[in-house]
Amino acid sequence: MWDTLTQPSDILLCSGPKTGTTWLKALSFAILTRGKFDASTSPLLTTLPHDCIPFLENHVEKIKENRSDLPLLATHLPYSCLPKSIIASNCKIVYIYRNIKDVLVSYYHFVREIAKLSVEDAPFEGAFDDFCQGISYSRPYWDHILEYWKASQEMPERFLFLKYEDLKNDASSYVKRLAEFIGRPFSVEEEKAGVLENIINLCSFNTLSNLEVSKSGSYQADENASLEHRLFFRKAEDGDWENYFTDAMKEKIDKLVDEKMSGTGLVLK
Repeated sequence: MWDTLTQPSDILLCSGPKTGTTWLKALSFAILTRGKFDASTSPLLTTLPHDCIPFLENHVEKIKENRSDLPLLATHLPYSCLPKSIIASNCKIVYIYRNIKDVLVSYYHFVREIAKLSVEDAPFEGAFDDFCQGISYSRPYWDHILEYWKASQEMPERFLFLKYEDLKNDASSYVKRLAEFIGRPFSVEEEKAGVLENIINLCSFNTLSNLEVSKSGSYQADENASLEHRLFFRKAEDGDWENYFTDAMKEKIDKLVDEKMSGTGLVLK
């Protein structure tokens, strides 16, 4: 089944949940379709990024239908769970990661709202303990990162690692790097004409979160789950974790990250 879905020319956008997936999808889509659409006509204005780029694990039929449209696919799957056809191919893989504390807070609110529970009924302390024990939708977050990182050390030409915070702090540089990696670099003329900045602005949290499509409607995650579009746009702030972590929590998670990520050079704290 997977052999008919994936091609060597594909670009796979990989991430753990709540690490910048929606943003990465929007940017990649806008980069690859900029010859057909501009910031005023982009489908992103009326379509959720998750509907523009399907998830490999959830949308087999949609991928089959749109196979020739774009070489973009996305997944939350750990590297070890990817179809063998993808690993054996020469497709490029973009991986986005984020400060682990902000990931935890964002994931907590996402899951809590899906379950329609109040903060009182689902206290953060319980979510923190579960996270530290590795209880997660797609394996412990540190394992998810490590699998992709180890693969990138063996095949560096196939991987681009992007850090969410770096992308926020220097969007121009990292969006240009993304465009180059996926084979659609910006020309000097495009940069002078403001194409790069227009894409950055179009895909910004402020723009996307205020679109009507982001405030209403539901996303069909799979045949059994429907999620309100608004759940994909909460704050997108760095350092929101400080409003939730006690000193003891910070010390525990920092120690855990040091133990798990030692030697990678990846900064998650």
